[in-house]
Amino acid sequence: MILPSIDLHRGQAVQWIGGKKAALEAGDPMAVASRFAIAGELAVVDLDAALEQGNNRGVIEALVARYPCRVGGGIRDLAQAEAWLDAGASKIVLGTAATPELLRDLPADRVVAALDADRGEVVVRGWRQRTGRGISDRMQELNGLVGGYLVTFVEQEGRMAGTHLEQVAGLMEAADGAELVIAGGIHSEQEIAALAQWGVKAQLGMALYTGKLSLADALAAPLQSDRPDGLWATVVCDEAGKALGLAWSNRDSLRQAVESRRGVYHSRSRGLWRKGESSGAEQELLRVALDCDRDALCFWVRQKSPGFCHQQQRSCWGEDGGLHALFRRLQSRKETGSKESYTARLMADPGFLTAKLAEESQEFVEAFSQGSADWTKVRRQALLHEAADLFYFSLSALLQAGLSLEQLEAELDRRARRWRHRHGPAKSAPTHP
Repeated sequence: MILPSIDLHRGQAVQWIGGKKAALEAGDPMAVASRFAIAGELAVVDLDAALEQGNNRGVIEALVARYPCRVGGGIRDLAQAEAWLDAGASKIVLGTAATPELLRDLPADRVVAALDADRGEVVVRGWRQRTGRGISDRMQELNGLVGGYLVTFVEQEGRMAGTHLEQVAGLMEAADGAELVIAGGIHSEQEIAALAQWGVKAQLGMALYTGKLSLADALAAPLQSDRPDGLWATVVCDEAGKALGLAWSNRDSLRQAVESRRGVYHSRSRGLWRKGESSGAEQELLRVALDCDRDALCFWVRQKSPGFCHQQQRSCWGEDGGLHALFRRLQSRKETGSKESYTARLMADPGFLTAKLAEESQEFVEAFSQGSADWTKVRRQALLHEAADLFYFSLSALLQAGLSLEQLEAELDRRARRWRHRHGPAKSAPTHP
């Protein structure tokens, strides 16, 4: 229910008061994003582009390539909007350019209209130009054309003096079912919890940067529990989203997990439980999310061997399979460097791996072309066999390059978010047998 904000000025993460007065510099945006990404999606704002004083395009491209980001600030025409959607932005945030004419050419579910209001009046062009329009008036013009609204109370922005909760009910009605995000002045768990009761997200900046509000407390603010002990059930998943087991969390364990970026839970028999402290099966915490009812958590972790389960297996439901299990096996064989291992031989001889990739690619193409006219059971099985070989050698190549299956999946997810997809013929005609 929170969106950490990364505001960019001259390549650095900053926080301003009222969009004008510089309050603090937070330094390297990638370092800030790494810390905030535990909460999930990030809001990235290009202040320079919004003020028409340059841009931070390179920094934002790097952020979008690595983290789920909604991008805003200075997007003023269709070409810019499409470019950020194609770059993989989860959503784009349009302010000045949020007109019905432009929005009709964009996917509504990927567009957020930024309604920046100074004492109730919508302002544009980096908050410098007044429009004479109210927030609800603008929503009525845009309803059905956007998937959500970001309402920023400019007079509260950066001041940590509280936000205008009394206006939220009316704004929810005017939004007519679209997502609503509130920014400007939010600095307490109570405000986040109150917004969550309406199903409204809080976009947070100054409170997180100054430490007035910790990331863990901001995440926990909307949580509730019907248990006498107040614990939250916590589903523990690996980076592929496969469940490893069930644990329990409370406020203290969640704080320590987020601060240390490790799997830390509450044991009902032992109290605070740092996973792997004695067994070595530690976890790197990647992300924390609340379920739809806000009474349970999900921890995405990178699990070390032998696994999560106390019975020395990866999950409490036994060992898993699939591509991620294969990748872990290949990684283990590479690390041991056993001369007996075919994988280790591939890792040690790039020329051999290159030759195998070419060979298996050709065999896969041949299997496909031979069956394309008549897919018999035998030909399907042949294609499946060659595909398995190709996956094996492709994963070996990723390992040799120091890449992970997780990074490959992130790249595929980024491509899936493209607005304009590839069309047309192959670069060169394949040679068929």
